[in-house]
Amino acid sequence: MQYQQLLSILEENADPKYQEFHKRLLKNDNINVLGVRVPILRKIAKQFKGDIDNLLSFPDEYYEVTFIKLTAVSNLTYKEFIKYVDLCVSLIDNWATCDCFTPKCIEKHKDEFLPYIHQYKAVKSEFYQRFALTTLLHFYVEEKYLGIIEDTVKVVDTSRYYVHMAAAWLIAEMLVKYYDDAVKFLKADVEGNFLDIKTHNKAIQKANESFRLSDEQKKFLKEIKR
Repeated sequence: MQYQQLLSILEENADPKYQEFHKRLLKNDNINVLGVRVPILRKIAKQFKGDIDNLLSFPDEYYEVTFIKLTAVSNLTYKEFIKYVDLCVSLIDNWATCDCFTPKCIEKHKDEFLPYIHQYKAVKSEFYQRFALTTLLHFYVEEKYLGIIEDTVKVVDTSRYYVHMAAAWLIAEMLVKYYDDAVKFLKADVEGNFLDIKTHNKAIQKANESFRLSDEQKKFLKEIKR
């Protein structure tokens, strides 16, 4: 499939009302949105199996084209995926594309992928860092990786909104799955101030919105807000 063919398919499936809605969600006037829904984009991405290099040569003038690129790469085996991951992360310029880029192949290669997370968290870019955080959120909230999660949220730049929100989301998930460890981390933050106040408190807020914590746990979390 060539680029103009892809554009024709996207335009045929565009929904003006969804376009307007999604454009508001992205909060970025510099991104061109056609208004094609996610299930359709994922179906189109499958058509590029075995044609990834051609797909990646297409210009990124529309949100949907970039989304299809990342989705198609996400469908690859880990060995193939890793060839393209740096390019894919460099294309992320909004929270929606970032949060939907969840390559399932990482699940069985978590230790192998850790160097990439360390690499991306060190890049002074909002969406490189958000991708590092959301990847930890999707695949690494396990006891053996808690130290890595804690070290990551300490070093990313949470003055950037989408980094801040992802860090808070990640800590909240720690609270849900490993409450005692996460509380110990937050209590240490009260003493050491290694998180900014808004991220500390936002994590507690997001955890308190979860039905997976008890009322007693939520009450205690409110007591350790900064």
